[in-house]
Amino acid sequence: MLDKLKQVEERFEETERLLSDPSIGSNPKEMQRLGKLRAELEPVVTVFRDYRSATEQLNEAKSLLDDPEMRPMAEEEIGSQREKMEELEGKLRAMLLPKDPNDDKNVVIEIRAGVGGEEAALFAANLFKMYSRYAERNGWKWELIEFEESAMGGASQITLGIEGKGAYSQLKHEMGVHRVQRVPATESSGRLHTSAASVVVLPEAEEVDININPDDLDWESFRASSAGGQHMQKNETAIRVVHRPTGIVVQCQDERSQAQNKYKAMKVLRAKLYERELHAQLAETAAARKTAVRSGDRSEKIRTYNWPQNRVTDHRIKLDINNLSGILDGDIQVFADALIADEQARLLAADDT
Repeated sequence: MLDKLKQVEERFEETERLLSDPSIGSNPKEMQRLGKLRAELEPVVTVFRDYRSATEQLNEAKSLLDDPEMRPMAEEEIGSQREKMEELEGKLRAMLLPKDPNDDKNVVIEIRAGVGGEEAALFAANLFKMYSRYAERNGWKWELIEFEESAMGGASQITLGIEGKGAYSQLKHEMGVHRVQRVPATESSGRLHTSAASVVVLPEAEEVDININPDDLDWESFRASSAGGQHMQKNETAIRVVHRPTGIVVQCQDERSQAQNKYKAMKVLRAKLYERELHAQLAETAAARKTAVRSGDRSEKIRTYNWPQNRVTDHRIKLDINNLSGILDGDIQVFADALIADEQARLLAADDT
């Protein structure tokens, strides 16, 4: 690990040298690339230098052990520096883990009502509010791409895009089946029901990530039928596109113009094709499958929202939070942090084997 950290430090120092080179200063693109690289390397180098400083102080304290008068102070310093080094070493090991190349990407989130009929559709709408509020709490932009309203004001399907640095890293673990336990508005006898909605989180792909042949696409326009598109009923502004080689179908009807809906539909299609390609790559190596198992399984039951007990439980990490209203208002950072920490711990364990 130390050899790898020394290489990172050398690369950081070389990057700083290049940034101060006048000949590089005349190349904006190269300056931008180097600036980004420096920002990525600096946190690792800072912690590594703190670790090296702690090592030096530990060795200095050890040299004082033979002095009877200095020995008690030296032993205390040795214990303190060893504890500090252990903490810093843990941070460094986590920092050196391979980074998911998609972590900084924007995301496309699909929410679909599952088992539970109209109650599941109402819960899907709750999840939509949760993710849009989470985006707002982080200062990210979000946009509604599709909203198929149900009879009682819920939604059978919702697609939204979230734009913000690190959005995918924070939201990728939301993929899976979310359960709700509550007395539905449709239940007159007051019985507790269990319903579900599925969530799919896709990293948004750029055109450079996915090349789509226009000849592979079948386009169809139609009149919008969702509540979000009632102002468009007279014109065929809604768009449906079929990617023939894969059979993937995307439709968008929330915007006022056909061109805007077409733009959003292509954004979702690129994300779906990108995810398909990623899963094909992940399937090639057993190690990659281990890291993807908790973020890529669409059918896994990941979380339960229990209304009577005011509790939200994440089943993967056995975490209970008694703040249902706060969670549904977008206060889900506690889950994001815990799931990221769990992922890092599993990666570190796999790295040790």
